[in-house]
Amino acid sequence: MQHIDARGKACPQPVVLTKNAIEAGATSLEILVDNAVARSNVSRFLEKAGYRAEVHEEGTDFRIVGEGTPPAAATEVLPELPDAYTCGNVSLAVLLTSKTLGKRDEALGDVLMKAFLGTLSQGSTVPETIALMNEGVMLALPESSTSESLEELQTKGTQILVCGTCTKHFGITEQIRLGTISNMFDIVEALRKAGKILSVG
Repeated sequence: MQHIDARGKACPQPVVLTKNAIEAGATSLEILVDNAVARSNVSRFLEKAGYRAEVHEEGTDFRIVGEGTPPAAATEVLPELPDAYTCGNVSLAVLLTSKTLGKRDEALGDVLMKAFLGTLSQGSTVPETIALMNEGVMLALPESSTSESLEELQTKGTQILVCGTCTKHFGITEQIRLGTISNMFDIVEALRKAGKILSVG
């Protein structure tokens, strides 16, 4: 039996780890999670993949035992995680169009934006997508005060899309080391798929 300790991992990482184990050929899995949302998402994903899922409550944690046969072509049967497996069944996209939070005092705006993204990165759930447009693309520069928080969000599963037209306009395309240089079509599609959109700029 393959054991997965997903306690403390932000949504949708528990499902991602389960998906990876199934794609690697696991027929018997034991997944530990520490919240009801992760329990529901992992159980539902196992059942969708054709596995039998049993949930055991152990104090404040949940132990989910899954047994089944991996699909012959797992990558076809188990596509990229749909919106239903994002945090609380409602996916969030954040659109940032400024490098500061507010305009009147740039120094204060920089402090507020750093605090905003830092708080997002430390939450129990993270956005599915963060789209950076206009001067918001400067948040992805290595020297930006927000780059560390954006890196942490990316590590936790957030897709970061950086407007290529915008980086070209500001002459910083080659300096971007974070996220994916993207385009208007991909950004609009990511926002369209989100259950909720938070626009800051």
